[in-house]
Amino acid sequence: MVAEIVCVGTELLLGDIVNTNAQYISKELAHIGIDLFYQTVVGDNKERLSAVLDTALSRSDLIITTGGLGPTKDDLTKEVAAEFFGKKLVFHEKTFQHVKKRLESYGIYNMTESQKKQAMVPEGALVVTNPAGMAPGIIMAQGDKAIVMLPGPPKEMKVVLRECCHLFINRLSDQVFVSINIKCKGPDELPLKEIGEAPVADLLGDILDNENPTVATYAKEDGVLIRVTASGKSREDALSIMKPIVTKIAEILAGKIAWVKEEI
Repeated sequence: MVAEIVCVGTELLLGDIVNTNAQYISKELAHIGIDLFYQTVVGDNKERLSAVLDTALSRSDLIITTGGLGPTKDDLTKEVAAEFFGKKLVFHEKTFQHVKKRLESYGIYNMTESQKKQAMVPEGALVVTNPAGMAPGIIMAQGDKAIVMLPGPPKEMKVVLRECCHLFINRLSDQVFVSINIKCKGPDELPLKEIGEAPVADLLGDILDNENPTVATYAKEDGVLIRVTASGKSREDALSIMKPIVTKIAEILAGKIAWVKEEI
């Protein structure tokens, strides 16, 4: 199962807001055990969004989008996704009542045509109510391809993603990923020639070519971080798989390690 994240919004391209959604979803997919190979950001443009989805569906099994589900004309995600699966948009009564109730809580009793748009969903889709906002999450699956559409505001995205995982995404993986971080001592504790990423990588040698678990080094201002990541049927299985490698790294870097922690 290969996943891809497509974040929709011109404001992301302009740097008006930071794309924290992609970071959050990436970590959630890693915990679930779904491989994430690609991330894309695209503006609110139908042709470009269509091209991005076309590419994503050609190389990935699960596409998770954020944004473009609101009431305005430039919110186009569900329209474009529906076209790919040959579906039309249909009225969804439950979403309409949810939007209506939400607006009334703000003192708004006359719904505009734009606001009603949020109750239009692709036919046959699984609709996930958004308790933190109005635009629902939408799950579309056809053959071996699936698109999960999430609202853009991070607060709404997180709660809808949680429900989408419960209803659908969790079933797509039979493995989990677990990471152990090994932090080397910094310049205040060791000679500079011993703590750079290159010297540490040289010491680890062929360990960096390992496939399960994988081992990677990262240069940090206060020293080098080594991340060991294993996949298994359970957390305990993954930890068992990585234990020999973590032990070997600890032996190689004896006296140079500041701490070892499991990534949460």
